[in-house]
Amino acid sequence: MSKHKQEPVVGLSEMGVGLDEMIRRGARRVIEQAIDAELAELLERFGNVRTLQGQRAVVRNGYLPEREVLTAAGAVPVKVPKVRDRSGVGVKFNSQVVPPYVRKSPRVASALPWLYLKGISTGDMSDAL
Repeated sequence: MSKHKQEPVVGLSEMGVGLDEMIRRGARRVIEQAIDAELAELLERFGNVRTLQGQRAVVRNGYLPEREVLTAAGAVPVKVPKVRDRSGVGVKFNSQVVPPYVRKSPRVASALPWLYLKGISTGDMSDAL
């Protein structure tokens, strides 16, 4: 007899996670990693700037309120980190991946007027989708 037991494989449907949700979670992770890389580059660039007390002048300081960005994968919640500048120079962190006030990805934003026009003019959205 074998001492090894086979554990049952848990499927996505049993976990309560569908394909769309997995894609949104993956998109969120990729966006967060890209934003963190941008922030790390900024902090590295200003890493040698110090205050009079010898502390780093530009430091990470929490997150902005979470917002949802509409992407081709659906609505993805995004948290953008904040930066504190103790030197008074005015260093700010604005992500290139998710710029301030952006609520739709460029691809979705460019497709919406066309979808609206196609649906209004013909009443048939199937061609547009």
